[in-house]
Amino acid sequence: MISLKPSDIAERMLPTTTWSFKGKVKEIYLTFDDGPVPETTPWLLDVLDEYDAKATFFLIGKNVEKNPLLYNEILKRGHAVGNHTYSHVSGWRLGFTKYIEDINLASKFIDSKLFRPPYGKITPLQLNYLKKHFHLIFWDVLSQDYSQKISGEKCLFNVLSGYHDGSIIVFHDSVKAFKNLSYTLPLVLDHFKNLDYKFATIK
Repeated sequence: MISLKPSDIAERMLPTTTWSFKGKVKEIYLTFDDGPVPETTPWLLDVLDEYDAKATFFLIGKNVEKNPLLYNEILKRGHAVGNHTYSHVSGWRLGFTKYIEDINLASKFIDSKLFRPPYGKITPLQLNYLKKHFHLIFWDVLSQDYSQKISGEKCLFNVLSGYHDGSIIVFHDSVKAFKNLSYTLPLVLDHFKNLDYKFATIK
């Protein structure tokens, strides 16, 4: 009997969303949510440069508005960007109209047709509308770097025990996640570089 991951089930139920790129051999997709912020983004960009690794940043509109130079630096260094709403709101908590307005406001600062809902929470009505305008990107590997209840070692285990070729891995570009991120990311980059994986961007 084949054991399916939650992301496999979700992808089958929601065929218009992307949870991984299973046909991509020796490729991995690093994604970073919630930036840009001056406390962590410069460090993150420098570490990625050390490994010649490209990533996709799902950005919060209000953070881009506050830090336009960091947004430009992300693009300058060859990374991709996506919309993560303007104010990091849950689709389950906000009505349809206000949720779409928040995303459209973010689009004024983030030039991208990629969208990831904060917390992965989105209603069917919101999804059906957004899929006409965006490529909806979820994930199949969650590092949980944001959790104050887990160690860096556990965060690393979450990533290295759960990936396959073409996996989309979620980290967070935030002060809250930095303790675990700063421990885990260099080890993850080492791991994949030693296996000759390509760090690809989502387009």
